Amino acid sequence: MDMTSKTVMITGASRGIGAETARVFANAGANVVLLARSQDDIAALAGEIGERAIAIPCNVARYSEMSSAVATAVQVFGGLDVLVNNAGVVDPISHLGDADPDGWGQLIDINVKGVFNGIHAALPALKAGGGGSVLTISSGAAHNAIEAWSAYCASKAAVNMLNRSLHLEEAANGIRAIGLSPGTVATQMQRTIKASGINPVSQLDWDTHIPADWPAKCLLWMCSAEADEYCGEEISLREETIRCAVGLI
Repeated sequence: MDMTSKTVMITGASRGIGAETARVFANAGANVVLLARSQDDIAALAGEIGERAIAIPCNVARYSEMSSAVATAVQVFGGLDVLVNNAGVVDPISHLGDADPDGWGQLIDINVKGVFNGIHAALPALKAGGGGSVLTISSGAAHNAIEAWSAYCASKAAVNMLNRSLHLEEAANGIRAIGLSPGTVATQMQRTIKASGINPVSQLDWDTHIPADWPAKCLLWMCSAEADEYCGEEISLREETIRCAVGLI
């Protein structure tokens, strides 16, 4: 997949899936715009990638920061072709009756409002270039309740509907909206889940988690015409047919 001259914006780019996605798209020739609250981490990653990467400190839960980041990306690279909505948190992991209301609400701000903010801010730039892809990290938790994950499950279910709504409203304008449910990935989030000791996911052996570059490579494949049939839908990286299409097995 050749992404030369294309510009890709990645939220939550400081580590895990986001950082690997930046590397994969940069290796495919794309300009990459790295967004995260961790300024030092994304600056180091931009330095690693080189002149086709810029790092913009950004809290996706604040619309003004997301809008400003899109404006900077357009100013530096001349446009925007792909938005990867990756930023997300799993805390608080707690039963509903014990949950901290402020922490519960903060997760919703990041996982749901953050995705909306990215879509709303990026749409004008994507449409100005004749269309583009909005790829959003979903989860099996969007479809199945998991003990002590009420906030995370609710947020991912909401994100699934945001993806479907975007397809319904903007497909005719060239916007390709696709979700990705990657399965369990060997990232810091899984370490947080493991430490909680709650529910079966926390009991999984570490070697059952897939490496972060697998979903990153899938996101690159999702920009190709081969993935057009999934527009408005959600791709599961657990499916062998998808792994074969991406070239992972």
